[in-house]
Amino acid sequence: MKTGQVKKSPPKSYDRAYFDRWYRDGRTRVVERADVERKALLAIAATEYLLGRRVESVLDVGCGEGAWQPVLAKLRPRATYLGIDPSEYAVRRFGRRRNIRQGTFGALDEADLEGPYDLVVCVGVVNYLAPKELASGLQTIAAVTGGMAFVEAFATGDEIEGDTRGWRWRAVSWWRARFHEAGLTAVGLHSYVPAGTRGNTVALERAD
Repeated sequence: MKTGQVKKSPPKSYDRAYFDRWYRDGRTRVVERADVERKALLAIAATEYLLGRRVESVLDVGCGEGAWQPVLAKLRPRATYLGIDPSEYAVRRFGRRRNIRQGTFGALDEADLEGPYDLVVCVGVVNYLAPKELASGLQTIAAVTGGMAFVEAFATGDEIEGDTRGWRWRAVSWWRARFHEAGLTAVGLHSYVPAGTRGNTVALERAD
């Protein structure tokens, strides 16, 4: 390698070994079923508070193996679930069983989403994205969200555990600007509402 050149890391492969390491291995696992259940309970309750009825449809963007699907099926068995993920392994193994379709965040507008969805979930995804991918995906999420979007994003200074390869640290102000540009209003605890349900909130519920 020539002097001054930077060795590029090979692209990440979201294969079975990746999910085994971060979701199943007792030494390195960072996601427990209890964590998913806690987040799902929060997201469902907030969405139903906004809509005034039970959640009937869920879209999970960057769903991985679809860990949210069995939890949501238990909590709201009549609700439909659709997962989108780029992992060929996850779609091959869980696609039919958990209704996961292959697709990427940046090309979410090409995923033939029927929508609107009462609840849109996006966990463990956005901090790995380049600005162009992020902007495109957030705009699509805003367009297909009929109730609330639960989008985990972490800013510089936050403490995290897990896969930090390719992680992008950004300031709070940067993140707020990106969500605002997409038409999503923060209502606390990783929860965002599009223009269509913004009117269901009051001033002190919104971070704007």
